[in-house]
Amino acid sequence: MLRCGVLKWTRGKRPSCGFTLLELFIVMIVITILATVALPVFNGIQERAHITEDLSNLRQIGIGTQTYLNDHDNVLFSTTAGTWMAQLHPKYLPSWKIFQSPFDTRSPQENDATAPVSYGLNGNSGIVGLSEDKVARPSVFILFAPAQNANSTVSFSGTAASDVTVLRNASTPAATALGGTHTKRQRINALFADIHSEGMTWTTFTQGGTATPTDDANYRWDPTQPWP
Repeated sequence: MLRCGVLKWTRGKRPSCGFTLLELFIVMIVITILATVALPVFNGIQERAHITEDLSNLRQIGIGTQTYLNDHDNVLFSTTAGTWMAQLHPKYLPSWKIFQSPFDTRSPQENDATAPVSYGLNGNSGIVGLSEDKVARPSVFILFAPAQNANSTVSFSGTAASDVTVLRNASTPAATALGGTHTKRQRINALFADIHSEGMTWTTFTQGGTATPTDDANYRWDPTQPWP
């Protein structure tokens, strides 16, 4: 029997060592098949981890906001004290990383001007300075959600220096988003006025209201009355 590195003749045959071309080809095929199977599984696990972290960020923003409300007579931020993020950071939320979605690929920073911010406050007129008690249906009213750019892929441009808001599928300082943040852009996470967070379909998220409530759509973005 031949071992690599040892010269040994067997019945007049030349010693050989290593794979044949056919064996190498078979190994390559097996590796390719395994990679084809493993990659979608890995991507799915990674996306689920991002979804969980995204919900966690929103919950922490919600907890920070609730603590802020307790200290400010239940009023949703001040119109004169800077951006809503600056009113939460650093007293109620110590790290700017909490304001950055795991779907946001920008480099994290702890800078009060340039730190990436992925989430926006409901941008409907009158939200800032509104008493939370005025929200008709806090369990369906969206308070915070990801504020995306109008790109074919998920991307963000908000920073700690900009008062990031989101209104249905339009966001400032970005533009109209083309889809959700995950599940092939079919779903997006949001934080509601009762400080619970959940995932929802992009269709539901962008649905406007009517004079007659349908699936509470008219209370999703406007805290007090149906959309016209």
